[in-house]
Amino acid sequence: MSAPFRQPPRSLRADGAPRRVGVEIEFMGPSARVAAAALAADLGGHLAEEDPNAFRLEGTALGDIRVELDLRAAHPQRRAPVPGLPVRAAGRSLAALLAPVVPRELITGPLAFARLPEVDRLAALLHGAGGRGRGAVLLGSLGLHFNVEPPDLSADTLARLLKAYLRLEPRLRTETAAGGFLAARGLPPPFPAPYTARVLDPAYRPDLDGLARDYLAANPTRHRGLDLLPILAHRDEARVRAALPPDEKVSPRPVLHYRLPQAHVGLPGWSLAPAWNRWVDVEELAEAGMTAEGAAPAGAPRAARPDPA
Repeated sequence: MSAPFRQPPRSLRADGAPRRVGVEIEFMGPSARVAAAALAADLGGHLAEEDPNAFRLEGTALGDIRVELDLRAAHPQRRAPVPGLPVRAAGRSLAALLAPVVPRELITGPLAFARLPEVDRLAALLHGAGGRGRGAVLLGSLGLHFNVEPPDLSADTLARLLKAYLRLEPRLRTETAAGGFLAARGLPPPFPAPYTARVLDPAYRPDLDGLARDYLAANPTRHRGLDLLPILAHRDEARVRAALPPDEKVSPRPVLHYRLPQAHVGLPGWSLAPAWNRWVDVEELAEAGMTAEGAAPAGAPRAARPDPA
C-alpha cells in the first residue's frame, strides 16, 4: 500500500481559493495515440487529436489531460511557420525516427491537492497499456514534474520556498537517485554553489526584481530541480526570454515547476506520494523558517523513503 499524500501547511492562496497542482508524467512504451486511447477507455471524455503525436482527452472526471511525444519538433503547428519549409512532414518524420528513445508525456490540468491520489490511477492505466520506465533512460530522466501554485506571489514567500529547497536539495537528490547510476545521471544539474550560498545567506531578502535578477544571472536554463522560469516569466516574460538562449523552452504561468522527481511507470503499483511528500517537506521548512545560520530548525521535516526503482 502506498504512503498517504501529505498536505502542505498552507492549503489556500492569498485570495482564499484552494491551491492546485498540475502533474506531468513521462514514460516509454506505447505511442501517444495508444496511451491516450487507453486512458479514454477507462476515464471517458472526448479524445481529440492535435497531431499524430499529441492528443487531448477532454471532459474526464480529472479534467482535461494531454498525452504527447515530448519532442517540440514533433508538433510544428505550435510554432510560427517558416515560408517554404514543410515543417509538418519534417516533424512527422523526425517523430517516427526518434519515438523509440524520446519519452511520451502525460499532462494534467491544475488539480486540488486532495486529488493527487487519483493521478496514481493514471499512472496505473499507463502501466497497464504497456508503459515502461523506471526513473531514467540513456538520454536522461523520465520526469515526474509538479507545477505547484504557491500560496502567493510575494518576494518573501518565493524566497522562503527557494531557500528551503536549496537547504534540502542534497537530500532530495540523494533520495530521488536511489535507483542507481542512470537515475543519478538523469537528474537536472544542482544549483550553482555560489548562487546557493548567496540565497542561503540569512541576510538575503530580495524584492521581486532582485530575486529575478539573481536567479536569471545564475540559472539561464530550465534544467534545475526547482525551475522558477515559469513564475518569473509570468511576471515579466520579456525579461526572462532576454536572459535565456533563443531555443530555451519556457511557459509563463504562476507556478513553481518542481522537476527533480522521476517517474517509475514501469514499476507495478508505483505511487507519486513519496516524491510529492518531499515537496511538502520543502513547504514545511519554508513555513517554519530558517535559523540565523541557515540550518533547518528543530523539528524540521523527517527524511522521506527513497522512490522504488
